[in-house]
Formats: sequence, C-alpha cells, structure tokens
Amino acid sequence: MLTRIPLREKEAKAILTDFRSRLQFSEDTFGFKPLVEKIQLQDEELILVNGKPVVLKKRGQLLPTLKFDGAVERLARVVVDMGAVPHICNGADVMVRGIRKVDREFAKGALLVIVDETYGKPLAIGEALVDSTSFQEMERGKVISTLHFVGDDAWNAMKAMG
Repeated sequence: MLTRIPLREKEAKAILTDFRSRLQFSEDTFGFKPLVEKIQLQDEELILVNGKPVVLKKRGQLLPTLKFDGAVERLARVVVDMGAVPHICNGADVMVRGIRKVDREFAKGALLVIVDETYGKPLAIGEALVDSTSFQEMERGKVISTLHFVGDDAWNAMKAMG
C-alpha cells in the first residue's frame, strides 16, 4: 500500500512555486490552499495536489506526471513511430529516427510530451537534448532524454491509486 505523507505548508509552497514557474502556470492553478501530500517511491517522490498525482520529483527535478492533463496539454508534443513505443515504455531515450512529427518549436532543456503516432496517447515526459531546429538537421542520435514514462515506478503507483 502507498503511504501518503502530508507536506508542511512551507515545503508544499516551495514545491508548487518551483513547479508553476518551470511550466509557467498562474498562481491560482492549484487553488488557494491546496492539500499537498507525497508518496515516497524508490528513487523519487510522487507529489499529490488535492489527491491528484501532479508532480514527480526525480533527481531533484520537478516534472509533471503523465496523469496531469493540465501540464501534458501545455508541453510541446513529439510524435514517435509505433516501433519506438515499446522501447520508450521501457525507459529508452528518443532517437531522431523514431520521431515522425513535432507540433511546435522547443529549446534545449525544455520538457516535452512524447506521444504515439496511431492514438496520440502520452507515453513519456522527456527533456530535449537539442533544440527543435538542430534536431531537424540530425540524421542520427538522441534527441530526448526520457524522464517519466508509462510503466515506470511513478506510473505504477498512479495506477495503484486508481
């Protein structure tokens, strides 16, 4: 069973402020005084806001979870071919040859959502290793470092929550 640990107001505020600024959300995104809890996973923390899994704290970095639609919809989308799907769902980074389309420009270091080409389902959250202009000139190599993906510990914890 997953144990929810309520966060002190100061810690919760710091996490939400950092998260909002990284994704450029407004101050009222989570309401006036949201209930913020964490679930400690093996190497990361799942942060719940008002009972919903919103933030994943991994290696000191705050990432949106794949279940937080508000963030997933705001990120640049990278469409990958169906051959890349099983690899990405096992945590593999995204290679240039697996990318079919990008919906908008992005900078190096930007967070991206990776979706499959058939259904458009979010598969992973990743960080751009190059910008969108450089990637188009590449013939081979990694474009995105996969940080959170369908099937990882955080995903399985979210599924267990229902």
